[in-house]
Amino acid sequence: MRIWIARYPAVIAALLGPLLLLLFLLAPASAQSAHNPILDNLFAQLRVAPDEASAKAISLQIWTQWMTPADPALATRMQQAVRKLAIDPAGALDEFEAIAKDYPDYAEAWNQLATAHYLQGDYTTSLSDIDKVLALEPRHFGALSGRAMIYLKQGKRALALKDISTASALHPFLAERALFPELLQGVTHI
Repeated sequence: MRIWIARYPAVIAALLGPLLLLLFLLAPASAQSAHNPILDNLFAQLRVAPDEASAKAISLQIWTQWMTPADPALATRMQQAVRKLAIDPAGALDEFEAIAKDYPDYAEAWNQLATAHYLQGDYTTSLSDIDKVLALEPRHFGALSGRAMIYLKQGKRALALKDISTASALHPFLAERALFPELLQGVTHI
């Protein structure tokens, strides 16, 4: 058996891939961030992405993982709330608050709630929500870059630079880097 595995590692990987995906889909929503081998693999790929197009494709897969909970009821609620956020941020706020209350271990509920608060100009509450996101998923480059944008608006450039640097270590082609010439020049003053 070991000889067969050694000779055909691609076959083993091809067989295990769907099995891992099935296990992911059956996992509870709260487990989708923590110790998720699919996300771990995607983040490893993202860190070494050779170009912006590759990084964008990988980050889209990460966002899909974050935004697609296994629980069908949660998935439906998230889809409805996200659609509402695009047209009525204030109305979506209540929906995201309810989702975060019902699923407190689902990082993306907190992230979307942070976004809704940000769009309402409530930066203090958005920052609190971001803290919850990062406690559940420390690699959430969206939450880190969102917090950096809030810090920029508050005139806290050093804190913003620290967060965008952390986010950029996870996602080297993050668009928000352009707001920080220090990072584009390869020189940071953190």
